[in-house]
Amino acid sequence: MADFDQELDASGLNCPLPILRAKKTLNAMSSGQVLHVIATDPGSVKDFDAFAKQTGNELVESKEEGGKFHFLIKKS
Repeated sequence: MADFDQELDASGLNCPLPILRAKKTLNAMSSGQVLHVIATDPGSVKDFDAFAKQTGNELVESKEEGGKFHFLIKKS
């Protein structure tokens, strides 16, 4: 997993909470910073892909590891 500036653990939360928490966290971050999100909701994979496209933020990495989903989102 690449370097990141901030981490958000959204484990146990279901849609749309991981996205809402990520959006709130990204709003407080500076352009170019990277947020690492950890989620357990399988729907979060397509949610974060769509979120990145809609907001213009870059989904740098998306992977599943040990039943958890990890996302790196670079703020635009």
